[in-house]
Amino acid sequence: MKRVFNVLLLFSIAVGFTAFQCSSTELTSAKLYIQQKNLDKAIESLKKEVEKNPKSDEGYYLMGYVLGEKGDIAGMLENYDKSVAISNKFATKISESKKYHWADGFNRGVKLFNRGAKAGNTDSANVIFQKAVDTFKGAIMCEPDSADTYKNLAYAYINMGDRDAAIEPYKKVVELSNEAGAYVQLGDLYLQKGLALKQEGDSANAVVNFNSAIEVLEKGRAQYPNDGDILLLLSNSYIAAGKLEIAKEAFKAGVEKEPENKFYRYNYGSLLLNAKEYAEAAKHLEKALEIDPDYENAIYNLAVTYVKWGAELREKMEEEKQESDEFKIKFEAALPLLEKYLKINEEEGAVWDLLGKVYANLGMADKSKEAFDKADQYR
Repeated sequence: MKRVFNVLLLFSIAVGFTAFQCSSTELTSAKLYIQQKNLDKAIESLKKEVEKNPKSDEGYYLMGYVLGEKGDIAGMLENYDKSVAISNKFATKISESKKYHWADGFNRGVKLFNRGAKAGNTDSANVIFQKAVDTFKGAIMCEPDSADTYKNLAYAYINMGDRDAAIEPYKKVVELSNEAGAYVQLGDLYLQKGLALKQEGDSANAVVNFNSAIEVLEKGRAQYPNDGDILLLLSNSYIAAGKLEIAKEAFKAGVEKEPENKFYRYNYGSLLLNAKEYAEAAKHLEKALEIDPDYENAIYNLAVTYVKWGAELREKMEEEKQESDEFKIKFEAALPLLEKYLKINEEEGAVWDLLGKVYANLGMADKSKEAFDKADQYR
């Protein structure tokens, strides 16, 4: 579950009436109705005011105020714009009102989001998330330059299961914030959409989204060249797009430029792993672990490299009907890496399953059974 940003402090707002004796009959009546909280009657008076006096800056301002109180944000903003087009007399009050309604909408949206999250995976949760979406959209209308509001809108869409709808607000987050995390989120949305389309058999549109992910993440890399999450998603996007050779060249250049950068070493090694160039992959992943011995992703991918390398050697040996234990050396190299990884991430059933297979290839039957039992436990 994505977490929305915290509730904001709410701005105070007051309508700030001018003296009644200086107003038309319609304005005077509207102000009295507003004070009495009779908003429908206030709207009737204000409609008469602006019909009689199309240049009534105060009439449009008050109409906007009342519509805002009724929750009609679009109507509020429309009338505020008309007031400001006539004069700037109420510009300060209008600015304060917009800030108020932005903060109010932000706060109510957060509360709705949290209610939806507590409702779990139910139809009622989606109804609540949709209300949060509508509320965040109203807040954005009042303050279109708030990156946090766009983030919360995107989170609401994601929790509704509508990741496609989250793309547009995240484009605005990237534009407004230029944060590394924003590039990561937008890139991941494109990547996941592409993978879903590929699974559905729509390869053409899948590639479009993979390329969009690459474009976003390359821009992110230009801003944050050492951000591990950006680099990881970028390499995955290149692989998904079938551009393995381009990715290899890009990350090879990164390694040559910054040989002590663990992220470049890891991503280049992982690309080589996907290309089945196991010896080179192992070299760069080992270097990543030399730089950071606790780099979990590198621990796992180096283990996978040795496992796949060992399996390839075993298959070759079987095809050529040779007797050799060379493949076991690779499985033995994978063993401590998988064990170390599972000490950190004990509940990953797929990794326990892989460990069980490694034990089996090394003739360690009891250990293999224990690992497979763990795999079943955590599936």
